[in-house]
Amino acid sequence: MTYYGKCIDMVIEQLDKFQPERDIPEQFLEATFLALQDLSVQKRSFIMEVLSGCLEYRKLLTIVVDAFYVRDGRFYLWADYNLFQVICYLATFQLEELGFQLFCNIIKSQSVSKMCKFLRFFFSPLNLCSWIKDEWSLVYETTHVKENWIEPLMRWQPEIQELVHRLEGESATSSFPSKTKIKVTTPKEFNLTLPKPRAIPVPEPIPAMAKPKQIPQSTYKEPKELELLQMTKRSNRRKAEELLLSANMKELQCAMPRAHKELPTQDSKKQPQFQSAPRIRRTPKLTFYKPDNIPVKLNTATILREGALYQRQVEKELQRVDKLMDGCGDFSEFLEWQKKMQAQDREEQQAVSECRRLQGKLSREEAILARQNLTLSKKQEADQKREETAKLMLQCAKRRLQEDRCLKELVEQVIESQKNARVAQMKLVKCRRQIVQEVMEESRELLQRSAAEAKKEQRQRCELISQLRTLETQPTRKSKLVDLTQIPGHGLEGEMSFVELQERLVLLKEAQRCREEEKRDQILESKCAKSQELQNTVEQISLCRAAMGRTAALRWEEKKARAAGPPCQDERVLELRRRVEERAAERRRRMAQLPRSPPRAGRPRLRAQLDAQHEAQYLEELERSRERRLRARQQSYDLPGARGLEAA
Repeated sequence: MTYYGKCIDMVIEQLDKFQPERDIPEQFLEATFLALQDLSVQKRSFIMEVLSGCLEYRKLLTIVVDAFYVRDGRFYLWADYNLFQVICYLATFQLEELGFQLFCNIIKSQSVSKMCKFLRFFFSPLNLCSWIKDEWSLVYETTHVKENWIEPLMRWQPEIQELVHRLEGESATSSFPSKTKIKVTTPKEFNLTLPKPRAIPVPEPIPAMAKPKQIPQSTYKEPKELELLQMTKRSNRRKAEELLLSANMKELQCAMPRAHKELPTQDSKKQPQFQSAPRIRRTPKLTFYKPDNIPVKLNTATILREGALYQRQVEKELQRVDKLMDGCGDFSEFLEWQKKMQAQDREEQQAVSECRRLQGKLSREEAILARQNLTLSKKQEADQKREETAKLMLQCAKRRLQEDRCLKELVEQVIESQKNARVAQMKLVKCRRQIVQEVMEESRELLQRSAAEAKKEQRQRCELISQLRTLETQPTRKSKLVDLTQIPGHGLEGEMSFVELQERLVLLKEAQRCREEEKRDQILESKCAKSQELQNTVEQISLCRAAMGRTAALRWEEKKARAAGPPCQDERVLELRRRVEERAAERRRRMAQLPRSPPRAGRPRLRAQLDAQHEAQYLEELERSRERRLRARQQSYDLPGARGLEAA
């Protein structure tokens, strides 16, 4: 057995070295053959044969061993993985060549508990005929697996089960060896003083848990801040709309030239007087008014950052107005040319999108025509298949009648055998019930005796505890008087009594409290100054935001007016529309020519309703996609224009 154990260990060692991702099996076998030149020919041939077989059938062996580790071998080490692969290979492919006796010697050379567990799992008829057969059939053909591997394993299954039972019996007898009586040593006691017994602590009562506080109702309600924010949003929106209307109704009064003219006189002979160049009045400086309420609470950094941003914007606007007053040029002509070019590009893109939409519609009409041709061909094929299925159904009905007769005969035979088995089973159940009742009575008596003995022991313990507690309650404390006004007298520098120390500590605390109040007053003053400065910046920010809201509303009105333009008339679009109408007319004509089948009783005209519904959904999706593309293009055109205006 040691000979086979060494051979198996060498095979496992070589399998541990093999790495399928890096090594090639042929080269690995050549290298191992060269490494085993020192061994005998018989031993080397056995090792090489087992090693090559394990590498060749690696997929089949991994299926079985992985399942064993998942189900029955959860507590075994992964270091034994290759051992189970070698045993599985020998049992599947080499059992008939080796012989049952040699296989038993190989099994006995390994750990008995591991081998018994694995062989019981692998040679189980339920596992072999179910999932092992199915998994191996995925790698090789089913007939080959069944004839060459599964059937030989099922033939060897009874002998393997006997081997497993015999090994388990030997291991059970060897695990309990006969014990010989050993001479017991008698220790001598040490002459030590007995320790004082410890006081037995009284069990503390379990503290009662305090009642938890109820969850407040405010957690289930929305906070009031959200309602206030919604109200402020609505009020700001209403104010912005009112300001927009008033700005549109009134004339712009910023940098308007006003010429000094004289009234015309009746005397037309007077020479015309040359008037001076018109003057442009300076706009007064912007004044910021305090708003009614602040819409959103900001932190200090954001308020200062936004205030500085708006301040820079206001300074840039004032510089631009001053330049205009000094006579600088304007970008109005460039902006008009830019708008015209954007309008032309927008019309071209609208025409392209309309062409795409019509092309999609045209392809859909052509697809419907192709579908109609396909339905005609499928109807003919369906009629042929119905005739074939009717013939097959008649043949199946005849076969079923024959099978039913055979099954009835088998059922009668099984019922007769079951009647005899039930009588024997009833007798066995009665005998077992009598045995169970006798065992229950004996166990009750034993439990009663043990309960009585436990009660006696508990009483004795309670009496001892009460005696010990009475001894411990005797008073043993000694009191000592202390004068707090007396100096200790240790001879140290700066000694003082406890009362003097307390008074000095009180004076120090009072001085520290005064210093803290002074610091607190200084901090409050600095906070008030900072809050006033932040309030001023917040007011300025709110006014700048209102101005920006008015400008955004004006831009939105311009976009609406620009979007509502005349529909595009392009030659490509008209041609595609004509082709779509022709295809639709052809489809309707074919639908009218097709023979209509009689409607079903349960759902009349369901297919027509579905086609119409799909068509309507398709057209709606096309319209929505077209609108989305137009909006995206308008926004892309408006963004550069708005940036150019801001830069101007």
